[in-house]
Amino acid sequence: MKAFRREILSRFKSGWKNPMGNLRPEESLVPQGWEISEASGGMARGGSQSGINHSPLLKIAKRSVDISAALFFFIAFGWLFVLLGLCVFASSGAPVLYYQPRYGKNGRVFRFYKFRSMIANSAQVLEEHLKSNPEARRQWDEYQKLDDDPRITRFGKFIRKTSLDELPQFWNVLTGDMSLIGPRPCMLEQKELYGHSWSHYCAVRPGITGLWQVSGRNQLTYNARVALDVRYVETLSVGKDVDIFFRTIWVVAAGHGSR
Repeated sequence: MKAFRREILSRFKSGWKNPMGNLRPEESLVPQGWEISEASGGMARGGSQSGINHSPLLKIAKRSVDISAALFFFIAFGWLFVLLGLCVFASSGAPVLYYQPRYGKNGRVFRFYKFRSMIANSAQVLEEHLKSNPEARRQWDEYQKLDDDPRITRFGKFIRKTSLDELPQFWNVLTGDMSLIGPRPCMLEQKELYGHSWSHYCAVRPGITGLWQVSGRNQLTYNARVALDVRYVETLSVGKDVDIFFRTIWVVAAGHGSR
């Protein structure tokens, strides 16, 4: 852990132009047990995937857990899916689901689903809000999130805070576009923010939850999230996926870092 902190801090001070270059010292903290081993080769540079070598058995185990969990969700909690859909419709009309193209494993674009939590003309509202509010522009550029987002509906704030808006992604898991645990699905316009670390993102399926969600959630800058995605890919194991799963339950239940 200390070695990782020194690595991040030295890059921060030297101004090395990569996705982790703007990390503040406090953002280098991650859950215990996530140190990069010497065998992993440390942080990858230049976009090479030479240090990423996940075993076939690990891939099979991870995919088997994904399929089992997604099937269990639809069988046990299908009623919740219907109920939330009705609530979204009652609060803000159709459509109930929101979808957007995102990058998946190997850079393949897929359709990413969520319950709609924003108003219909959200893109226009965001553009106008950022133009008239310099502080919101600064926050958006740094975090890709807003503390006070004018696009989000009243019911949308509730399902975002509780992460219930993410439930349709179990369908993405079932179809093989996503995993339960992995890097957050990257928007098409955010690809360049990964810089040299893009090869790490493409090495695994993106997840419903992941390391950065349990290491600060939306309070982290986007650059810090990229650094944590790199950490996840380089240290991937079933045990650490289980650790993230239980940490996610605690983070969501406690409402830590929601925005």
